[in-house]
Amino acid sequence: MALEEASEGPVGEPGRPVLLALRGLGLGDLLASVPALRALRRAHPGHHFVLATPAYLGGLLPLIGGVDELLDVSGPGPVPYASPDVAVNLHGSGPESIQALRRTRPGRLLTHTHPAVPGSDGPAWNAETHERERWCSLLDWYGITADPDDLALGDPGPGPLPGGEVVIHPGAAFRARQWPPDRFARVAAELVREGHRVVVTGGVTEIALARHVAALAGLPEESVLAGRTNLPELAALTAHASLVVCGDTGMAHLATAAGTPSVILYGPIPPALWGPPPGRPHIALWAGRRGDPHGDTPSEGLLEIGVPEVLDAVRRLRGVGVR
Repeated sequence: MALEEASEGPVGEPGRPVLLALRGLGLGDLLASVPALRALRRAHPGHHFVLATPAYLGGLLPLIGGVDELLDVSGPGPVPYASPDVAVNLHGSGPESIQALRRTRPGRLLTHTHPAVPGSDGPAWNAETHERERWCSLLDWYGITADPDDLALGDPGPGPLPGGEVVIHPGAAFRARQWPPDRFARVAAELVREGHRVVVTGGVTEIALARHVAALAGLPEESVLAGRTNLPELAALTAHASLVVCGDTGMAHLATAAGTPSVILYGPIPPALWGPPPGRPHIALWAGRRGDPHGDTPSEGLLEIGVPEVLDAVRRLRGVGVR
């Protein structure tokens, strides 16, 4: 296959070879790749490590460790970098991401193979592999040992609140994974009645949703933190919280990485593919129905999860430190 010229862009530090990894996705996707990123760092200690990922995720890189530079890339490319020594496709099965990295003309490319990209080396894509294990298995195929349980973030420092709060995070990237707001509100109201301090989080696009949930739950305006915390502050808030209740979204992965007990509501995607690892203080609720994760209405399986089931999960977690 004919290749375009190497993409123009940064060239790292003089005298150091460049290790370039592509993960042009969101918060949960980045956190699911942490074990692979750390394995790459250990395998290439002398390289200048560049992570191609959306710029807004940069605040988490100090908590992950090992990455020297962020290259702002959203999606599968293009990747504006020239001639890295090693390029690693942690983005997807391709072919777009494979071709984007090949255009940088790396000395070596680590990726899954794809039939639409002749000459692409690597293992075949397995859709039924857990996301953390997928990338560790890819590296293992190339002789790099990675531990899928190596996902804990570093100490984020003090949080924006005193600590011990219950975090309700009602948003999700797609409606198919978003539990109804009135149900989140009923959970929040019951937790307040039981003496918990509850806050509602979200991104800048989820402010209205968070306010709606808080209003339905009878929470004061100051309990709505949506749009008021940057990513490092959200990580610190999560690390010092007593519990997180959320759907299958980036917040679920943040709670897992912080070691904070969580109740996570899964809809179209089973927790076997994206859920927390076993043996941790997390409860994944799933009705057993798969569906379209990008749908514009809550999935049928997600709607089968009721408020009593979520509250029961919260109470079961009290034995692991939820106040």
